[in-house]
Amino acid sequence: MKITLEEIIMPRSLRHPNQSRGQARTAAIIVIAAAAVIVAAVIAVSPSSDTAAPPPESDAPRIIRIGSFGEPASMDPHFSTTVENGYIIDEMFIGLTTADADGVAIPGAAESWSISSDGLTYTFNLREHTWSDGTPVSAHDFVYAWRRILDPEVAASYASLLYVIAGGEEYNTGSAGADALQVRAVSDKILEATLRAPAPYFLEQLTHTSLYPIPRHVAEQFDKASQDWTRPENIVVNGPYKLAEWVSNAHVKLVRNDGFYDNGNVFFDEVVYFPLADETTLFNKYRAGEIDISRTIPSEQIDLIRREFADSLRIAPYQGVYYYAFNTATAPFDDVRVRRALSMAIDREAVTEKILRAGQIPAYSFVAPGTGGYGEPAYAEWAEVPYDERVEVARGLLAEAGYGVENPLEVVLRYNTSEGHKRIAIAIASMWKALGVEAELFNTDGNTHYADLQQGDFQVGRAGWIADYNDAQSFLYLLETRTGVFNYGRYSNAEFDALMARAENLTDLSERAEVMRRAEAIAMDEQPVAPIYYYVSTALVPPRVEGWRDNAPDKHNARWLSFSE
Repeated sequence: MKITLEEIIMPRSLRHPNQSRGQARTAAIIVIAAAAVIVAAVIAVSPSSDTAAPPPESDAPRIIRIGSFGEPASMDPHFSTTVENGYIIDEMFIGLTTADADGVAIPGAAESWSISSDGLTYTFNLREHTWSDGTPVSAHDFVYAWRRILDPEVAASYASLLYVIAGGEEYNTGSAGADALQVRAVSDKILEATLRAPAPYFLEQLTHTSLYPIPRHVAEQFDKASQDWTRPENIVVNGPYKLAEWVSNAHVKLVRNDGFYDNGNVFFDEVVYFPLADETTLFNKYRAGEIDISRTIPSEQIDLIRREFADSLRIAPYQGVYYYAFNTATAPFDDVRVRRALSMAIDREAVTEKILRAGQIPAYSFVAPGTGGYGEPAYAEWAEVPYDERVEVARGLLAEAGYGVENPLEVVLRYNTSEGHKRIAIAIASMWKALGVEAELFNTDGNTHYADLQQGDFQVGRAGWIADYNDAQSFLYLLETRTGVFNYGRYSNAEFDALMARAENLTDLSERAEVMRRAEAIAMDEQPVAPIYYYVSTALVPPRVEGWRDNAPDKHNARWLSFSE
């Protein structure tokens, strides 16, 4: 079911004149949550999404062309760090669980599993299926893969996501060897994993690229940190599609994997991704019929899109936050007064209502509202203060920190190339100028930008985070000291870390959520990050594409799609 912008977002005109921003934000969130329930209800009475329509008899290859944002950095599941890169890898590999057309975790490489009474030990029974070269997928491939991503010599950015497994952190940080990792192949088809603490999100987490298997018999032919095994001439996969061609900054061509266990229900013979760094270019390709789906839209053309492509525009709740990270490891951003002042001076309502205009909601917390089992996030205490008053407080904070007319604060604001990111950066630089702050804008391509963030080579950097699983921990762990490179600003607070460690060991979900909210409150007070808005997913999907279901994780693998007759 297509949910339009008007159905999921409260228009400004419906806001009561005496309603506070917090009340309006909560009301909008309630509307979005209600829309998600409506979508779920429609899905519940719709035909099963477990299988796409079977392919019709035809000699011509069935091809779908998909536009996405940004050049992929790697085809190796252990070196994929962006959502857009994950789109492509998700087409090629299947984890123990996989996302269905509704974005829900269903059996994947594992056909069944059992969980011990204490919630710690998971035993997975692998289905009979093979890699694309005919070699059986075994439990040993998972053991090899999970040890590889945690190997400190591999230095994989997403390694900390596997700290949920007992021994994972110790192995990754070098305090223990690989044998400390509590994952073992009981047999070729039985895998056992023991967690460090109960994790209600673990089965959903298994759909993430970092926990995918890799073919041990192929990868072992190369250096353990090498990505050469994923070159088109070397790669073998266990998913619906296999890499055939990757032309940098042009396209990625995937072809059907005939050995995939559910190949009979896969419609398309080829999937071609156009991972371009400009939303307007993608939109123009869509208008010209050069791509079938665009997984992003240029916000500056939202009015035109609504007029000309109302039947294709998809806008839906999305579990993510757009934010600016401050490099707390370097002056002047090691001063909480500077960080707080810059964050307070951002007019989030102006960004969402005047620049984006596609239903995004101003963000005053790091955890997105509606995150499973969390309840109301911990908003910044000044979220309800009128903007003009916030600006005055911000001026005072900068003055206390030693900045003013005679000693203006100079900031380099970095963002990855995108017309939307540029427009937001220009607007925020103007807001900061009102404080006497001189902001220099600096942009690079996405891969360079995120590499610099991970290396700490920035002052203030644009970032966005989409939850890897439906749990507040998927947001808050980014601010833990131990997280490493995804904690871009190197934020470190002992009390925050202690609360997150305590939450990790709690089995009472209500208590666990409350402890994490206390941690978030600390972060929102110290502002190592400045949340700007909560995402909505946007796409152009023509009516002839069947199987696209709006869902909060924004999962839409080509496996579930088809063209109508």
